[in-house]
Amino acid sequence: MNAAQRFTSRLLLLDKPVPHRSDEEVIAEAERNYSWNFAMSVLDGAAFWFGLAFASSATIVPLFVSKITLNPIVIGLVAMIAQSSWYLPQLFAAGPTERVDRKKTIVVNLGFFLERLPVWFWPISALLAVTAPVFALVMFMITYLWHGVGAGLLGPAWQDLIARCFSVNRRGRMLGLTSFIGTGMGTVGALVSSRVLTQYDYPWSFVITFGVAAVAITASWFFLALVREPEQPAQVSEDNRRPVWQRARKILQVDANFRRFLIYRIGIVAGAMATGFLTVVAIERWSVADGIVGYFTAAMLLGQTFGSLLAGMLADRYGHKVPLIVGGAAQVSGFTLALVGGVPASYYVVFALIGMSGGVHFVSGLLIALEFSAPAQRPTYVGISNTAAGIASAFAPLIGGYLASIGFQLLFIACIVVGGCALVWLVIGVRDPRHVELQAAPAA
Repeated sequence: MNAAQRFTSRLLLLDKPVPHRSDEEVIAEAERNYSWNFAMSVLDGAAFWFGLAFASSATIVPLFVSKITLNPIVIGLVAMIAQSSWYLPQLFAAGPTERVDRKKTIVVNLGFFLERLPVWFWPISALLAVTAPVFALVMFMITYLWHGVGAGLLGPAWQDLIARCFSVNRRGRMLGLTSFIGTGMGTVGALVSSRVLTQYDYPWSFVITFGVAAVAITASWFFLALVREPEQPAQVSEDNRRPVWQRARKILQVDANFRRFLIYRIGIVAGAMATGFLTVVAIERWSVADGIVGYFTAAMLLGQTFGSLLAGMLADRYGHKVPLIVGGAAQVSGFTLALVGGVPASYYVVFALIGMSGGVHFVSGLLIALEFSAPAQRPTYVGISNTAAGIASAFAPLIGGYLASIGFQLLFIACIVVGGCALVWLVIGVRDPRHVELQAAPAA
């Protein structure tokens, strides 16, 4: 075992096996710690979303990059990192995640280096943006990618940790309320960031906003570290030792409903290819001031706040398909208004609708994948679902950049058509897995 393997083993506590416990004992522990874990999750989400408001991928980050270059390909590349870096790595992390007993050690111990550390380079890159703009842009993009990919590698473990800590009829409520409070804090952060962008000159405005983001995102890590995981030995089998592509192919061959859901997920993500260009369009159309961009962020976060709370309320009662339909409709409506809107004020509604869709898909788009599979295969199902979305979101902004170079109207039309087709497919082609299980139970 080399030094890197020993270091990883210590971080993940691999040399300290978990004693065997029954499912009933694990469920009982989760119930005892429910209130504590709920509180820590809310504090984690509040700090994290507050920090992200100061580094919004839809507003603040494109604005910062546009200060250095207006090249649509570069802006599209940043949008690709923002939209795909969290999703793409998850399938590759699924197998190793399934074989680790404690999921919290992955999320917290590895997560500090993979997800939290790189955000501290963002204010440094902003500080260098005037004296060394090319170097600053490269530093920012590398660390932005580092943060996104690092978070993606933790994704299956984080979602499995949620499944361990919260029962199926409480997950939507927990994640929805966490996102609701978190994005509410993010709205406050967006308003503050707007003042900062207005009152301070470039690049100090971005040094301050990115600095606040780094502090808040790091603070959320402390709350996450306080979550009490009901530990249980991992179910190591010959199946989860196979190459990931073999396991994914087998699942897709057998599970037709999950396969149809993936088609929807890819389509709705591809239909959001214009998200990273909305701020640029507003600037080019109406020459809006930098401070207005902060209010766009607030509008998006208000929409996300409402969408996540609505998804949590609907999902625990009706399953996740109903809120996904609502979220898909909000996305298509947002890009339709972006196409036809004739005044700057219309973009507040555009960002609110896009935010609402994002809030719904953050809650139900993630949690529905946990219900397609048995617990032993949860990380793999999560990995397949999110990596499929990541592939779509990796290429969609690049295609969006090409379409934007031709004309923004063409870009918005493409979003409406692709997103609309995905929404129709969800309605007619996908069955909510929770309802499929309920219908299959008597026959079993």
